[in-house]
Amino acid sequence: MSQVQLTSDLPHVAGVRHRFVDLPGLRMHVAEAGSGEPVLLLHGFPQHWWEWREVIPGLAERYHVIAPDLRGSGWTDAPHAGYWRDQLRDDVLALLDELGLERVRIISHDMGALVAFALSLDHPERVRQHVSLGGTPPFVSFSPKLIPAFKHLWFQQVLAMPGLGRRLLSGGRQRLPRYLFTHFTSEADRWTADDLDAFVSRLRIPERAHAGSALYRTLVLAELPRMIRGTYNDRRLVTPTLLLFGAADAAFPPDLVRILLRGSVDHVDDMQLAFIEGAAHFIADEKPRDVLERSLAYFGAPPPPHGPERKVRSGK
Repeated sequence: MSQVQLTSDLPHVAGVRHRFVDLPGLRMHVAEAGSGEPVLLLHGFPQHWWEWREVIPGLAERYHVIAPDLRGSGWTDAPHAGYWRDQLRDDVLALLDELGLERVRIISHDMGALVAFALSLDHPERVRQHVSLGGTPPFVSFSPKLIPAFKHLWFQQVLAMPGLGRRLLSGGRQRLPRYLFTHFTSEADRWTADDLDAFVSRLRIPERAHAGSALYRTLVLAELPRMIRGTYNDRRLVTPTLLLFGAADAAFPPDLVRILLRGSVDHVDDMQLAFIEGAAHFIADEKPRDVLERSLAYFGAPPPPHGPERKVRSGK
C-alpha cells in the first residue's frame, strides 16, 4: 500500500486521506476517513469516490469510512477487461482482505449497488448491513407498467456500443455524461461546472471511457436479462438491507419501484424501503443529510447534529 500525494486533479474533502492498495491485477485508489467499525461506500456511474463528499464527514465521526474507486473509475486502474459482476465483486473482496476487514456495513449507489448485492448474496458473512441508493436486489418482477421507464434508459445501449460509447464519454464537450447528471437530477441547476468536471474529467482518459462503456456492456445490460430470467431466484438475500429511492426519480417513481420489488418478497429476509423527497437518482449529491441520517439510524448510531448542509466543492 502507498499513500497518495494530493494533486491538483484530486478533489479535496477535509479529513479524508488517500492511498493506493495493490490487489490481484489491479491498483485501487481508496479514500478513507474516521476510525472505528468499517463502512464501505460503493459509488455509481459516472462517478467515483467524490460522490460521497458530503456524506463522508458525518459518517467519519462514528465509523472508519472506506470509499474506493471501483475498477476503471476515478484514480483506480482501468484495465481493458474485468467489468462484469463477479470480477467487480472479487475486487471488493480482495480490498476487504487486504485491509483486514472481516465484515463491513455498505452504502452503495447505482452500479455500486449491483456489486454490493453480489457481495451480499455470494458472501453474506462479509456484509453486516447494506443501505442501497437506487438499487434493488436481483429478483425482478417484470410488468408492462415498467415499459415507460425504458424511454429514460436509451443511453445504456448507446454507451454499451464498442467504440461509440467510449467516444461519447470522452470526446468533445462530453455532452452525454453531462446529460446523465442533469437529466436524472431533481434540479438540473444544482450542479456547478466544477461539480460536473470533477466527475467527467476522468472520462477524458481513453482507458476510463472504455471502462465506462464496458460497464454498461458486460455488467448492466448483461445482468438485466439474468434478473428477468430468474437466474438468482434460487438464492436468498439474508443481509439486512435498506433501500432508499428518490421520490422525484423520473425513470423510477415510487409506484414503479414498488412493482419492481414485488419479485423480491419471497427471496429476502430483512428489507426496508423508503423514499427521499426532493431527490431523484443522485441521492447522495442531492440530499446528503437525508442519506446520512437514515444510514446512521439504520446502523443504530446516533444522528448527526443538526445544522445547515455543507456544500463541498472540488477545490479546483
